[in-house]
Amino acid sequence: MSWHPYIPQEWQNTIIVGDSGFLMKALPDESINLTVTSPPYGDLRSYKGYSFNFPQIANELYRVTEEGGVVVWVVGDETKDYDESGESFRQALYFKEIGFCLYDTIIYAKNQFRFPRERAYHNIFEYMFVLSKGRPKTVNLIMDRKNDEEYNKTNGAARLHMKREKDGSFTGRKAFQTREYGVRYNIWTYSVGSAVSEDKFAFEHPAIFPENLAADHIMSWSNPGDVVLDCFSGSGTTLKKAQELGRNFIGMEISEEYAEKIGKRRIRIAKVPLFV
Repeated sequence: MSWHPYIPQEWQNTIIVGDSGFLMKALPDESINLTVTSPPYGDLRSYKGYSFNFPQIANELYRVTEEGGVVVWVVGDETKDYDESGESFRQALYFKEIGFCLYDTIIYAKNQFRFPRERAYHNIFEYMFVLSKGRPKTVNLIMDRKNDEEYNKTNGAARLHMKREKDGSFTGRKAFQTREYGVRYNIWTYSVGSAVSEDKFAFEHPAIFPENLAADHIMSWSNPGDVVLDCFSGSGTTLKKAQELGRNFIGMEISEEYAEKIGKRRIRIAKVPLFV
């Protein structure tokens, strides 16, 4: 996918400052291939007092996403008075109500925790809802799960797998080639804290997610030349990785300080691929 002819040139490969719920209204229908974004989680971070209108954002995302396009919505839940908000589930269900398919639910697992809850198990995960507008057009599954035991048993030969029917019977014997590396599971683990980025100035933003997380989704659901949107661009992680992976991008950020001092700076110093 290339730039839609009605996307202003001054919006291309940069960050636009403003409320994304209104900014997206200027984007043409079905002009975005992939969105990778993470909204504020309740009151867990102040974000300089800014808030957002979730239904407005969700409906605009559906409109601007092309048929077969994907939205990756990275979200967690706030806990108050020993009660988790459940906002993540409500948001996922709303996306389904307006027409998105919940194509996959991937767990973003962290290798450590920061703020343990009293009398509760330590929380080390967030949700990454993969929402598609119809059948996803691009699916580049990452194959980095080493099949040591299975591969060694078969020496790479084909194995027979069978489908289990509703009545418990097995049917449909089918041969699958055993590979040294298989498709990864839907729990993705990343190092957090200082390991999420080498751009130390980016930590002036209160909540940045790992660069590898953004890169993995960009590679999974888009191709070089596609247009990637982050409507809560924050510290610019998604945009930096989009540029490094040969994608076009649009960032939207309500805080001028975050956009100018962090996001745009990360874009300027990001590597630009020679070949895509």
